[in-house]
Amino acid sequence: MQSQPPDSGCRSTMFNILPGPRILLMLLVSIGVACPLAQAQVEFFDLAGDLTLETRHSPESGLYPGQTSSASGFSLTPRLYFENAQGWSFNLTPFLRIDHVDSERTHMDLRQAYFLMFGDIGDDQWELRLGIDQVFWGVTESQHLVDIINQVDLVENPSAEQKLGQTMVHFTRFGNWGTAELFVLPFHRPRTFPGAGGRLRLALPVDPDPISRAASNDERHIDLAARYSHSFGPLDLGLSVFDGTSREPVLFPELDAIGSPALLQHYDDIRQYGLDAQLTTGAWLLKLEAIHRSGETNLVGEQEDYAAAVMGFEYQFQSVFGGTDLSLVSEWNIDARGDRALPRRNPLTLQNDLAVLTRFGFNDVSGSELTIGVIRDMERDSQLAAVEFSRRLTDRWSISLEWYGLLEIDPDEIFYQARRDSFFELSLSLFL
Repeated sequence: MQSQPPDSGCRSTMFNILPGPRILLMLLVSIGVACPLAQAQVEFFDLAGDLTLETRHSPESGLYPGQTSSASGFSLTPRLYFENAQGWSFNLTPFLRIDHVDSERTHMDLRQAYFLMFGDIGDDQWELRLGIDQVFWGVTESQHLVDIINQVDLVENPSAEQKLGQTMVHFTRFGNWGTAELFVLPFHRPRTFPGAGGRLRLALPVDPDPISRAASNDERHIDLAARYSHSFGPLDLGLSVFDGTSREPVLFPELDAIGSPALLQHYDDIRQYGLDAQLTTGAWLLKLEAIHRSGETNLVGEQEDYAAAVMGFEYQFQSVFGGTDLSLVSEWNIDARGDRALPRRNPLTLQNDLAVLTRFGFNDVSGSELTIGVIRDMERDSQLAAVEFSRRLTDRWSISLEWYGLLEIDPDEIFYQARRDSFFELSLSLFL
């Protein structure tokens, strides 16, 4: 990740939450494809979702005008699913976020809107997903190097775990030999960034428009990707390739539409080869993600081919401390560009960083879970810590508490400008 965006005073909140034309187009196409399914003997229909009330508080005052210590809002995620007698189905998952402080965090997205069909090819099976969907690749905890299909929804959480929906044609064929996936990905989506009033932003806000892309690309450019995965006994292996517009922007200073300093998002045309592997041996999980990427601009503005990796282990203790499951995770992140690497996870570049994580699963009827993690830069005096606790209150209500702490940020880090933006977050979710 890089810097972050401006509050667009010229854009109303209502405009911010309206879906873009390409999202509306894909929604109409998906629903159009799904209509024959709906008319062809619908066997199962389900409408569900969740409503989450959220409040955040930063103990320290912000560095920039307009930043507040507290923010609150809510998110709504309805889910529609139906299938016909043949088992073919349609999934629709819109998402709405309202934030009372940051207009850039107030937004709407289609996380999913796809039609799913499947069948047989000899002894193999095939599956086709058409529309908008979310795809995850990878095995590690501290960052997901190989995961590149979807754009990050960075305004949701600085951990970069939340994703925007991606339009795609996703074909899968699987059999005893493994699983092969092919992706056709039209409509590149820019990353979301906090606005001028948001936290975990840089001194200059990120201009959400215009977006600069490599000369051969625009938002309609069709990206291509493929992945092969298989389990060889205790080894789970994935090999992937992506060719198209990067999901990670390079940020350049500019003047926005009203002449104020801002940061312009630029997306390079890249090619990435990826490897993810996990070896299970008893209570040990040995994990690796590695990539080689070409065509991307580095922190000093030069295109540089590079390799990066994250490797480590997870050890699981069963039924300790009166029935609690305990997992210990340690991972090392390395990027061959060193100080020229772009930030991947707010606020660290993860070019030579050690991550340690402990997860407690209490095995109670409420599904209580506690996770504590620390990332330490091995070359700079930078440390990030996160603590998250979640549990069900009733069958329909759950609660989550999170602390995201910038323990120490080296002045040489890009996100030294956000050094006061640690926060506590309380979320209360209702399952509809």
